[in-house]
Amino acid sequence: MERKIMARLREWKKSPRRMPLLLSGARQVGKTYTALTFGKEQYKNTVYFNMEDAAEIQAIFERDFSIERLIRELSAKAGQSIFPGDTLIIFDEIQACERALASLKYFCENGPEYHIIAAGSLLGVALKREKYSFPVGKTDQLTLYPLDFEEFLWATGREKLAEIIRAAYQNFTPMSLHDTALDLYREYLVVGGMPQPVSIYAETKDFNFVLAAQKALNNAYIADMAKYASPQETVKIMAAWGSIPAQLSKENHKFQYRVIKSGARAYEYEIPLQWLEAAGIINRCVRVSEGKIPLIAYADNDAFKIYMADTGLLCSKFGIAANVVLAGDHRMDGFKGALAENYMMQALVADGIRPYYWTMQQRAEVDFVFQDKHGNIIPIEGKSADNVRSRSLKTFLSRYDCPYAIRVSVKNFGFENGIQSIPLYGLFCLEKS
Repeated sequence: MERKIMARLREWKKSPRRMPLLLSGARQVGKTYTALTFGKEQYKNTVYFNMEDAAEIQAIFERDFSIERLIRELSAKAGQSIFPGDTLIIFDEIQACERALASLKYFCENGPEYHIIAAGSLLGVALKREKYSFPVGKTDQLTLYPLDFEEFLWATGREKLAEIIRAAYQNFTPMSLHDTALDLYREYLVVGGMPQPVSIYAETKDFNFVLAAQKALNNAYIADMAKYASPQETVKIMAAWGSIPAQLSKENHKFQYRVIKSGARAYEYEIPLQWLEAAGIINRCVRVSEGKIPLIAYADNDAFKIYMADTGLLCSKFGIAANVVLAGDHRMDGFKGALAENYMMQALVADGIRPYYWTMQQRAEVDFVFQDKHGNIIPIEGKSADNVRSRSLKTFLSRYDCPYAIRVSVKNFGFENGIQSIPLYGLFCLEKS
């Protein structure tokens, strides 16, 4: 399964300023597979250590942080020699061994010739750092997200279609296989981008098997909540997690604590939301009051929307049948926009874009706003239906100096009146860098 992050990993290997790499992301998003594939492709050999339920490996780090000793004992445990520059060392689920995480600082300072990838699902929430601090400034960091739509096309044997979509985006000319791509976009909404459901779908084309895999993933996240949080925290985390479908079902998707339970307050649930965000299973989009640079200066962190990190998991959590999405059933009309918006947020995050949303005194709202690499502010309006008129987008453009705006919809590629039209399936082309 080809992943775009492989190009970033190759750059990391070649970098003269390379430090140990922390590879984060939601559980079962493909971190281990990616690291092992990278090791097989780029190194003479790879040594792999899983820190969960591995007391003997964890004991290696208890004595001290002598690089010479660590390498000698890790090599003995793996039954392989570890060669500087030629061996990839993988510490998987590193959050289970705080001493191993702390060792990355010493590998950076005293053993930079060793190539290390440390992968973890809950690095931001699982560690109780009572004695050892996070190795700030001593690691490189990358995040792996669910497969985007282009990677989904690759995984299902449609590489040529992905190339045609990119060519249409570059020239902003209509894409000849527009209807075919829209049908596949709807399939992606249901399957999502988690590797196991995608692999099952590519092999079987059976949505029942896909749904079973998605439910298992959702259950694994619930198990993590109980494993890495206190009982009191777990109750609140699960309540916040369980409220997401209802949050998205509202006409106004702004997160409301009272949807979790009557009388709920921000101070009670901010930490549970941070837990879900750090675990990589939700994405948060904060409101900005102005469309000016830098956007972060106008962010209102008390006003935000929450999206699930994967549309497939969202559909399974809602119990939305695949045929309803694939057929564009009118019974989905009330939620079609929310599902498309969740997909857009997922795509933008995977593109390396930090999106916000904009409102003006409840009279206008733009779904997403971001700052590109040139410092331009670009508004994005999403439309899941044929009607693409947007008074809010015009209001934003009249107030702020934007080189262009983007409308994402079921319409084909095009450019008119300063608005780029991007079909929903083409959003993966919009990369920040």
